[in-house]
Parts: sequence; structure tokens; C-alpha cells
Amino acid sequence: MTGISINKISFRQKLKALVKHPASLIMFLITWGAAFITIAVVLFLVAYILIKGVPNIKPSLFAWEYNSENVSMMPAIVNTVTMTLMSLLLAVPIGVFSAIYLTEYAKRGNPLVKVVRVTTETLAGIPSIVYGLFGYLIFVIACKFNQSMLSGALTLAIMILPTMMRTTEEALLGVPDSYREGSFGLGAGRLRTVFKVVLPSAVPGILSGVILSVGRIVGETAALIYTSGTVPGIPKDLMHSGRTLSVHMYALLSEGLYMNEAYATAVVLLILVLAINMLSGLIAKKISAKKG
Repeated sequence: MTGISINKISFRQKLKALVKHPASLIMFLITWGAAFITIAVVLFLVAYILIKGVPNIKPSLFAWEYNSENVSMMPAIVNTVTMTLMSLLLAVPIGVFSAIYLTEYAKRGNPLVKVVRVTTETLAGIPSIVYGLFGYLIFVIACKFNQSMLSGALTLAIMILPTMMRTTEEALLGVPDSYREGSFGLGAGRLRTVFKVVLPSAVPGILSGVILSVGRIVGETAALIYTSGTVPGIPKDLMHSGRTLSVHMYALLSEGLYMNEAYATAVVLLILVLAINMLSGLIAKKISAKKG
């Protein structure tokens, strides 16, 4: 008997068993219905964006300088990449080392660990507009960075820090204790064990946090309007204002004069996010394969 027929028989048996238990059957249908609706919504959104945006993509949208005639998105693409790299450089080291302390150095049952975890979960649920107002008051006004790329990067780093801490912590907790015990048994210290044994094993999980953080950075709008500004050009340095792709698309839609260009920008934004996710996934697979 082939594997396909076995799967069919098992599925039929599951249906017969579910019919005998109405509550289980209802939960089964709700679960599959929710999964189907989710997939359908995602496919609809992607198809809608592609249908509306692909016909409006033209070479003038990728001109190096922005003006009211070409409405170029190239400066926004450069600013998006710059903002992403800056935010990750600020948030990833702090998030990873904080998670290492919580899992590897802090004592079990330490009240500080509980406070940090509760605070991290609370920060992860705060709306982005609140982060934008915070960044505007602290970095733009108090620190006098003005609306600049630096203010936006600092604000986004604070936004993604809870995600990096939680994902890294879960990845470290997922490493078996036998790895640590084996390293200690061979005479390695805690620092060497963490960086030579535990951390490499947790790299795929850490990269998952990086992927989630990149998605939030690239798609963020509200926080950047208050901190990095909406100037449609490549800034001279980090202390000048510049808009990212999401802010660029929002500005075009709010003006109501460049709807076709806004849809084209949405396509490029979608492709950029997919490319970053695929690249991160390939890196994680190569690291896992090399480790294996």
C-alpha cells in the first residue's frame, strides 16, 4: 500500500472519529476555516498589489533624484536599506547579549529576570505611533537630533528590541542542556561555552528574530513620520531627514496625485521584503547545514 493511500485512510478515519464527537468536529472545521481564510486573504492582497502595481512600473521611478515629474522611489529604497542596517546594528547586539544574560548568567528565579520579561512583552505590544511620539520627544526635541535618519534608526531600534530579546531567549532556551554539560565537562568556561557551543546552535532562531525585525522596519510608517521625516531625497548624512519606502508610499497616497506610482511602490516594497526574508532563510539553512 502506498503512502498516499495510507494518508487517505488515516484522514478518513480521523473524519469518522470527529463525527462521533461534535465538539471536536466543530473545532476542526473552525481551524481549517481560519487557515483557509488567512491564506485566501494573503493571496488576494498579493494579487491585488501585483495587478495594480506591475503595469505602472517604469524606468523613471528608479531615477537617482526625486522630482514631481518622475516621482522616483530610488532615494526611498536607499533610505530603507540604510535605515534597516542602522536599526539592526543598534538593536541586534543589545537584544542578543540581553538574552544571553537572562538565559545563561542570571540565576533561576531571579526577580530581575521576571521584570525584564514582563517589560519586554509589554513593549512588544505598544503601538508604533506611541514609539513615534516617544522618539519625537526624546531624540528630535530633547537630544536635538532633529528629524533625521539617526532619530528614526534609534526609534526603530527600540521598537524591535523586544522582538530580538524574546526570539533570542527562546532560541537559547531551545538548546539542550547536554550541550552545555558536555562543554563544561571538557573544561570550557561559561563564556567559551556560550559563544562556541550555545550561540551557534541558536543562530537559526536568532535569524528568525532578525527576519521579523526587518519586516517591521521596512513596513513602518507612523514612527518614521515623526522622527526621520518625509523629505523625498537621499540625505547628505545621518543628521538629515529622509523617507523610507513605506513613508514614500504613504505620502503618495495621501497627496492623491500619484496613485499609480504608489501601487508600483507597493510592488517594490513587497519584493524587497520577500527578498530579505529569502536571503535570511538561505543564510539560516546554510548555517544549520554547516553545523550539521
